[in-house]
Amino acid sequence: MDIFLQQVINGLTLGSVYAIVALGYTMVYGIIQLINFAHGEVVMIGAMVAFTVITVLAGGGMPPLVVVLIGTACAVPVCVLVGYSMERLAYRPLRRAPRLAPLITAIGVSIILQHLAMLVWSRNVLAFPQIIRTEIYELAGAAITNVQIAILAICMLMMLGLALLVYRTRLGTAMRATAQNPQVAGLMGVDINRVIAATFVIGAALGAVAGVMVGTYYGVAQYTMGSLLGLKAFSAAVLGGIGNIPGAMVGGLLLGVVEALGAGYIGDFTDLCKVAGVSDWLTERCAADPHFILFGSNYQDVFAFVVLILVLVLRPSGLLGERVGERA
Repeated sequence: MDIFLQQVINGLTLGSVYAIVALGYTMVYGIIQLINFAHGEVVMIGAMVAFTVITVLAGGGMPPLVVVLIGTACAVPVCVLVGYSMERLAYRPLRRAPRLAPLITAIGVSIILQHLAMLVWSRNVLAFPQIIRTEIYELAGAAITNVQIAILAICMLMMLGLALLVYRTRLGTAMRATAQNPQVAGLMGVDINRVIAATFVIGAALGAVAGVMVGTYYGVAQYTMGSLLGLKAFSAAVLGGIGNIPGAMVGGLLLGVVEALGAGYIGDFTDLCKVAGVSDWLTERCAADPHFILFGSNYQDVFAFVVLILVLVLRPSGLLGERVGERA
């Protein structure tokens, strides 16, 4: 039970980050039906900018928490600028184009941002400065750190704040009106361009904070870190119901828990062979030849996508479904 609780804690921490990134995907899709595959790179840029700022300020004698907050405060406007530029320069001219054109453009923007980050920060894996002292607390036999508590609390507050913004403010009302019918919303006085730009800006700000949390939690940053993270976050959005803000939250948390439980109970492919009852020959072959291993020693990513496929086969609209009239 203590192992189960430990993996649930780890999964909720990771799932909270997935949920924050997934909100960026689901907001954009809910309004303009665009899958912004470059959103993962926005998260990566947030982590890289914070890495640079924290590295510069780490030896200055400032309190660690203040240094991280300054790094986050620098990462957010940079990512906001990147998000707004993407919408203004790459997506807005293609708004009336066939749906495949913006999708291909999003993939191209993702590749461009990756290589720009490689030119600025190099292709090496960067060690994120671990300036916050880790404190471990015991919870029913499991361990939870102060960093995990902070990530969970910040993510929950951000998700609650976004829900209040969408459902309790004039901007949120404009977002929901635009998501339901952009033409009618425009006739009613809603500035469609402003609403769409605000959606990209909000999503980019959330992505920046998520990037800082990922770098602080795992201690590494690289120019390719946004690819898999973005893919999983998009899967979380689809899992909960694309275009559905509560669905993105539920999908992210569920995806993180499933991934953590799968990785915790099945350590490597040899264990998977034993669990599945595969012959001893195949088990020994997998253990002896690394080229023969199908998933490798770190294949927990498989569990998340297996669950996604199963859910979409049984419920194509996601767990909570796509809320057409109120999506944002």
